[in-house]
Amino acid sequence: MRISIFAVGRLKSGPEKDLASRYLDRFAKTGPAIGLEFSRIIEVAESRASNAETRKREEAAMLEKNLADGAALILLDERGRALDSPGFAELFGNLRDGGKRDLVIAIGGADGLDPQLYDKATATLCLGKLTWPHQLVRILIAEQLYRTVTILSGHPYHRV
Repeated sequence: MRISIFAVGRLKSGPEKDLASRYLDRFAKTGPAIGLEFSRIIEVAESRASNAETRKREEAAMLEKNLADGAALILLDERGRALDSPGFAELFGNLRDGGKRDLVIAIGGADGLDPQLYDKATATLCLGKLTWPHQLVRILIAEQLYRTVTILSGHPYHRV
């Protein structure tokens, strides 16, 4: 299953980008052995529309343009379901085992995600009750993707 990250906003050079890249590199090297492949990061600029609803709609259109037919879509939203790391890994394993070929994890812009995306989503997840800046969300997702591979493969990286 090919996994992509869609993000509204660009991650500039610096320690955040370096750390996210380190985990994505680990994921890219270890994932194929268990059927998980890192595909790409799709970064799009925030919409410059004058109101939040239009910005969200325009950002959603950019996401949909990059969404392959039949792809699973995971939205990150503060109102989503909170999973622990084994539950996150189980979700990915089930999608892979269910025959999904593509999966996109969507990180919305400052205004959030367009309401119409929720009907298309396979899952809506949150990273806890705290609000995180987009730069840190990228790091958290990158690390969880690597952790997912280690959990599904029985590697001791994830300790309880």
